[in-house]
Amino acid sequence: MANVKVVTDSASDLPDDLARECGIEVVPLTIRFGDEEFTDREDLSPAEFWIKCRDSPTLPETAAPSPGRFQDVYRRAREEGCDGVVVLTISSALSATHGSATLAAEAMAGEIEVRVVDTLNVAMGEGLIAIEVAERARAGAGLDELVGVAHDAMARAGVVATLDTLDHIIRGGRIGGAKALIGQVLSIKPLVALRDGVVAEAGRARTRAKALAACAERVRAEAPLSRLALIQGGCAEDDVAAMRALVADIAVAHPMLEADIGPVVGTHAGPGVIGLTWLRA
Repeated sequence: MANVKVVTDSASDLPDDLARECGIEVVPLTIRFGDEEFTDREDLSPAEFWIKCRDSPTLPETAAPSPGRFQDVYRRAREEGCDGVVVLTISSALSATHGSATLAAEAMAGEIEVRVVDTLNVAMGEGLIAIEVAERARAGAGLDELVGVAHDAMARAGVVATLDTLDHIIRGGRIGGAKALIGQVLSIKPLVALRDGVVAEAGRARTRAKALAACAERVRAEAPLSRLALIQGGCAEDDVAAMRALVADIAVAHPMLEADIGPVVGTHAGPGVIGLTWLRA
């Protein structure tokens, strides 16, 4: 049986207890509010981020982990006797994290084998892929098999969300194919998804309630599901409860997970973002 360490980044929004339970190491990105700098999840929790996001006159920015931060993880895996490391990163179209992880892997060549996978995903879309890989790693799968598991999960993965504001995603430059939404912000509740790792428009609704329902219907069309997660950041509890009710009857093999959208995704999505991520069965 192989002993492979599974690593992801904090853009996955994996809850800390779930990451520990699955044996997944999470490498944090950096968040900046003007001159203030924070390490995601270490210096700034999701709850603290959303308070700061609402109160700060400055929109936050994100930065990828340094290659050195990844090297520390790879080196520690070698010292722990791991046979290798598989890294699942946020979409390379959204962050330089994949590049940092790859540079670190090249620097460790000959010391430990590292495979870096661009999940073309984000938030718990990325997180669910990492969970799937971690389960197989615990069963003793080797590096090649785990990379295959990751690509299989990527082919079954999806994410859809509705935003309460487009300010963050426009000013953050992560809007991609969702540019058509600009200029209509006041009259719609936009839905966004990922296509080939890039943020793209997924629909429009006239009210928040209709936007939530549209997200649920998009997921319902993908059923049966293997995994499902409800993601939200800075949302009213009424919205979260409404989304739970909308997806309660969707066929899914594993219990639905819930995760707070943290600083990395929240920086670009803005407060009030809520959505769903899934893996088809």
